[in-house]
Amino acid sequence: MSKTILAIVSSPRQGGNSELLVDEFITGAREAGHTATKVALREKKLAPCIACEACLGNGGICVQKDDMKEILDQLIAADVIVLSTPVYYYSISAQLKTMIDRTLAGGGKLKNKEFYFIATAADGAHAMECTMNDMQGFVNCVPGSVVKGKVYGSAFRVGEIKGQSAMKDAYELGKGC
Repeated sequence: MSKTILAIVSSPRQGGNSELLVDEFITGAREAGHTATKVALREKKLAPCIACEACLGNGGICVQKDDMKEILDQLIAADVIVLSTPVYYYSISAQLKTMIDRTLAGGGKLKNKEFYFIATAADGAHAMECTMNDMQGFVNCVPGSVVKGKVYGSAFRVGEIKGQSAMKDAYELGKGC
């Protein structure tokens, strides 16, 4: 059965290591017959949540007029969501955190998703556990959702991930999703 996949790239750096892993995941997914779309948050205008809670009383419509509505619609429509991030101080990127916080305006429509996590850090897999926990916290708030796989990429400079086992791991997860 073909799935609709939305891959979120939260790195501010175009062509960075986490994005290269996402591209491998997408290649595997498309080869398996799935539809995959990549969204680079660096190309979107996203303001942080202002905690006004207007969306909680108006059917999930955010008062801020930026690109989040489009992203939220894509998240709701997807069967599979890939969250990718470089690791900054053992946490997710500011871009990913902003997107996650803004999903509050989904009015409970975001549910029953399969998630995959992709992270890259210079310090190895142990440095990514807090980051993976940050993403897991989001999934815990999306009813009926489950994490199906994780990719740990150890790299710092752009392109260092090429040729590493994480590239194959990302491809295989995409192909098997």
